[in-house]
Amino acid sequence: MKNFICNTCGVQVGSSAAAPEKCLICNEERQYVNPTGQTWTTLEEMIQSQIYKNNIAPEEEGLFNISTAPGFAIGQTAYLVQEKNFNLLWDCITYIDSITIGEIKKLGGIDAIALSHPHYYSTQVEWAEAFDAKIYIHEDDKEWVTRPSDRIIFWSGESLELTSNMILHRIGGHFKGATITEWKAGNARKGVLLTGDIMRVVADRRWVSFMYSYPNFIPLPASTVERMAGQLDEITFNRIYDAFHRIIKEDAGAAVQRSAMRYIDALNGKLFNT
Repeated sequence: MKNFICNTCGVQVGSSAAAPEKCLICNEERQYVNPTGQTWTTLEEMIQSQIYKNNIAPEEEGLFNISTAPGFAIGQTAYLVQEKNFNLLWDCITYIDSITIGEIKKLGGIDAIALSHPHYYSTQVEWAEAFDAKIYIHEDDKEWVTRPSDRIIFWSGESLELTSNMILHRIGGHFKGATITEWKAGNARKGVLLTGDIMRVVADRRWVSFMYSYPNFIPLPASTVERMAGQLDEITFNRIYDAFHRIIKEDAGAAVQRSAMRYIDALNGKLFNT
């Protein structure tokens, strides 16, 4: 029996004797099946290939990024957030090996894992078991969990305080349970948001954007973005880190509001005439 991993999205499924015919995550309009067909691997095969390694690098005091080279599947970045006596892994990546585990243990280990949305569930159970950690997923995305575990806590409501400085906020949009993390102590206590791609920092680092599907270019409704902007306006933050290591370093709160207005105007035909 093996826990197979989809090569396209990087999400691991429950134990089975043979690879599934379909990936639950990819066979849905927010993701896609590779044009060459559905293929699978396992974590054991990835490790044995000796192709991959994880890079762990500091961002600022109390924050490290974690990424896999060469890139695998979606290629997102995870973040380790350090607090006194509590470390949070924000979002997850597929590849994990003994070297990664050893390096993270030197940084204090992982007490909890929090996920922005199903595309980044990856091998979350492997990570949780390696560090004896709990996994926090909003209950509205429960149907997308492909490898069940007693370590998963399905939280409800609009916010969940993990510590006095780390708060999960369900803001929806990309998925119904789409979540961001507010880190109050980050950026010298000016506040940091870790957003996954619930909000993406775009090529022009003064702006963010919002999408229902990024690979298939399906936008969110104007009303949804307006609601999200209202929720975000109630959170104090100065910096954003997204899932692909793009950063708005200063005045990120104003950037989000400005970006939401531009997005809404574009959808409503007020931004341009072409």
